[in-house]
Amino acid sequence: MSLKVSAAQMVAKARARIEEVETKDAIAMVGDDDVVIVDLRDVRERQRSGYVPGSFHCPRGMAEFWVDPDSPYFKEIFGQDKKFVFHCASGWRSALTVATLNDMGFDAAHLKEGFSTWEAQGGPVDRDG
Repeated sequence: MSLKVSAAQMVAKARARIEEVETKDAIAMVGDDDVVIVDLRDVRERQRSGYVPGSFHCPRGMAEFWVDPDSPYFKEIFGQDKKFVFHCASGWRSALTVATLNDMGFDAAHLKEGFSTWEAQGGPVDRDG
């Protein structure tokens, strides 16, 4: 089977047109009341490797529906006038998500390297249990 566009190509196209936030800059945003860090990872990933303190968990498959005020699944947090920085593990899912949300008219950025380098670069991590 041959795809017309690979997943890597889609990510590269998305990254070329969205705002990417470096890990060190995102770490400085933790605790800022004007910033919402949104974790797109699966709940099992969050349980396994921890999560950014104060981050909001939005499963990848619900992002478009949760940000849309006309959707029955709309979440009020996305109606706030704040900076939204989405992340996943490596930055691929968040790049695609943010490109789609930007296309919808929702202003957002993403964590360029994802959560993969967060702790190694000194980012705080919460863990349940």
